[in-house]
Amino acid sequence: MKLGAFSISLSVKDINASKQFYENLGFTVLAGSLDKNYLIMKNENSLIGLFQGMFDNNILTFNPGWDENGNNIESFNDIREIQEELKNKGIKIENEIDKTSSGPASFKITDPDGNVVLIDQHR
Repeated sequence: MKLGAFSISLSVKDINASKQFYENLGFTVLAGSLDKNYLIMKNENSLIGLFQGMFDNNILTFNPGWDENGNNIESFNDIREIQEELKNKGIKIENEIDKTSSGPASFKITDPDGNVVLIDQHR
């Protein structure tokens, strides 16, 4: 199963303070907007999403079809294939995607310790 780029999505209280903190660790802004209260920051192959007021807890995020630079990768598993494989393994999908659809979509699963994992395909 190819899940694509990995990042951690952090729920932050003050996006400007968080931006400055992660810049001090060598991260630079890859995408997003302070006006929209979210930034995607990168340091080498590491990605961190900063999200103010969008969700309550931190989320592990995978982006099928993208590499760590947000570039399309040639060979990847479509999110609907990933959803079916996880369902067949007995993993509960919190917001199932219509398997007859195509293109961008997302769903969430929760690990045994309550950590939310977002599978978020943008293409």
